[in-house]
Amino acid sequence: MALRRPMVAGNWKMNGSAQLAQELFKKFATKLQNDSAEVVLCPPSIYLESVRQQLDANKDALNGCLVRMGAQNLSQHDFGAYTGEVSGQMLKDSGCRYVIIGHSERRRMYGETSDIVAEKFAAAQKHGLTPILCVGESGPAREARRTFEVIAEELDVVIEKNGTMAFDNAIIAYEPLWAVGTGKSATPEQAQEVHAFIRKRLSEVSPYIGENIRILYGGSVTPSNAADLFAQPDVDGGLIGGVSLNSTEFLSLCSIAMSA
Repeated sequence: MALRRPMVAGNWKMNGSAQLAQELFKKFATKLQNDSAEVVLCPPSIYLESVRQQLDANKDALNGCLVRMGAQNLSQHDFGAYTGEVSGQMLKDSGCRYVIIGHSERRRMYGETSDIVAEKFAAAQKHGLTPILCVGESGPAREARRTFEVIAEELDVVIEKNGTMAFDNAIIAYEPLWAVGTGKSATPEQAQEVHAFIRKRLSEVSPYIGENIRILYGGSVTPSNAADLFAQPDVDGGLIGGVSLNSTEFLSLCSIAMSA
């Protein structure tokens, strides 16, 4: 069985501040004990420099703990007249290692199709970023027992445009839409069932990818349910929304992941 390092990625969405970055790193320096889990902070683009400064300032204090920086989105274009957009190269220059691709809010609110998501996936990798690809079904789709169908379709478009081996440098986040920001989390059994399906789907083309890819769960993860979720054999950590804005609770999730 592959030894997949757990990850806790904090998606601040359109929240946070430079002060939050300072608070987090102050606690990271005293609370993170080892490198058994990877921590990724994904602030709004305007705060990437603040997080980068904290990473640099606390490098020695972190004592080898793996704290990285990621972005919440990127353009599928490299450059041009795209007002308000940010390219993969810009994110790389800012110190990012990761970028969230295809979050349900981007798909739902901004009309990002699976084809656009696949293009952004490719753009991220072109510029040396690791995409965190979000997939997940709506409440009605789950009630209609179409969960696997929806997720397979979202994965297949990315595979068709980029190839299965592209997932050798990628992370998947299963985020059921009915759980994102609702306070209603999937049960550990529900999460495990979908994660196992995703792993099996990729294993059919590449057993190596299927075994080694990290699959995160996202959707109302809290310190009270994280231990049971992270204990599932195919759950490799979490993509965290609201709780990532609370430094104490987020550190608690990081500690749970390190002991999972």
